[in-house]
Amino acid sequence: MSRRGWMLFALMSVLWGIPYLLIKVAVESVSVPMVVFTRTALGALILLPLAVRAGRLDVVRRHWRPLLLFTAVEILGPWALLSDAENRLTSSMTGLLIAAVPIIGVVLARLTGDAERLGPLRWAGLLVGLAGVGVLAGPHLGGGSTWAIGEVMLVAVGYAIAPMIATRRLQDLPSLQMAAFSLAIAALAYTGPAIATWPSAVPGGRVLAALITLGLVCTALAFIVFFELIREVGTSRGMVFTYVNPAVAVAAGVVLLGEPLTGTIIASFVLILGGSVLATARRSPAAAAAPLPAAAAPLPAAAPLPDAGATAHAPEPAREARP
Repeated sequence: MSRRGWMLFALMSVLWGIPYLLIKVAVESVSVPMVVFTRTALGALILLPLAVRAGRLDVVRRHWRPLLLFTAVEILGPWALLSDAENRLTSSMTGLLIAAVPIIGVVLARLTGDAERLGPLRWAGLLVGLAGVGVLAGPHLGGGSTWAIGEVMLVAVGYAIAPMIATRRLQDLPSLQMAAFSLAIAALAYTGPAIATWPSAVPGGRVLAALITLGLVCTALAFIVFFELIREVGTSRGMVFTYVNPAVAVAAGVVLLGEPLTGTIIASFVLILGGSVLATARRSPAAAAAPLPAAAAPLPAAAPLPDAGATAHAPEPAREARP
């Protein structure tokens, strides 16, 4: 990887690792709809003019239905659920639970038409990752924490479904247009709820800084850096930064918010991240090329997932995780 590639990689690891901390700060003083509206509106304000200038608006019009569905499972639902969950969960715990996205993605891809067989290594990764989620969530199952953990896991499911929609239904739509118009749609959807829950007083400087950073840095700038990273190193290599995000989330929560760093968190981190790496490991070329016995050959799928590395603008189904 080039020096520029490493710089972009490190920047993305931070840009999509710190939103959990910023959300935790923001929900102290403003409503969940206000957090989502501010983040999406600021992001759209930056990205939408760039997308319009780049053109390809005819492609956006042709794909408006899957774009709406993508927006619903990637932004509308997840960002609200995530913000609400952080009223009861630490930012580090939330970031670690979201790290289960690759594991959920592998399962959903297999259930919805991915013809690739899961070998022993990937099955082991699924089991190890799920064990990590259990280790992390188990002690907190009770009262409001159970509800919050359920919200985060729903977010993880949405984050796993969205890339599948992108690769199956939005391959012709460039990433810039996809991100810009998704943010614009979400901002419009949350305008009413944000107005209805508008704070009676101006939030403090700490909260305002968190909201502005979420919108301008962790959304608008992050998407621009993400496109540059994929262009520089390719989708498969570029998406490895999603394995670093949880570590950044945990470190930020511990250092800046004084959240606890317990043995349980460390153990779950190792299990979830290790399981994610194993579950999304690609088969070796020799194994992939070897013919299957006739009795074991999988049935052809109606709409198998394409190779995510073949298109620079499509997110990789099993790996993309973002706050």
